[in-house]
Amino acid sequence: MTFTIRIALCLLLTLATQAAGAQATEPSNDHVIIVAPGDPEMTAATETALAGLDEFLALADTPPSGTSRFKLKVKVKDGNVTEHFWVVPFRRTDTGFVGILSNQPAEVHNVVLGQNIEFTRDDISDWGYTRDGRQVGSYTVCVMFKRMPKDEADYVRAKYGFDC
Repeated sequence: MTFTIRIALCLLLTLATQAAGAQATEPSNDHVIIVAPGDPEMTAATETALAGLDEFLALADTPPSGTSRFKLKVKVKDGNVTEHFWVVPFRRTDTGFVGILSNQPAEVHNVVLGQNIEFTRDDISDWGYTRDGRQVGSYTVCVMFKRMPKDEADYVRAKYGFDC
């Protein structure tokens, strides 16, 4: 099974569409980075994100002043392949969550960019939001910065306020 995480341009697309108040509906030039199942850094990042999920969801339900761009990263399985996507915006439902897939799939073929998808808490692998212009959460993104070209990682960190 592969574990696909997409970072740089998909993150830029997600942030840009949210800032403009639009939904991601056009294909992007996402960078796809393959991470092996059980990768220790990614596992730790996901565990950290999930440990703070309840607090994040409470903030998303009633966003404090200075916060915006609440997003969830959700895994989608297609056979033996798992790919993770940002879902923006999202909302709770009686059975879990629903939201709009904000990235172009590269490895799975059972979803499309801009699709409304339903998912459960068990599908969530990360979360993030902006507070006073700085990123909070997005733990898997911080791991991916270590695996990206330095200039690209530095650009995204600086432009979008990552402190990792």
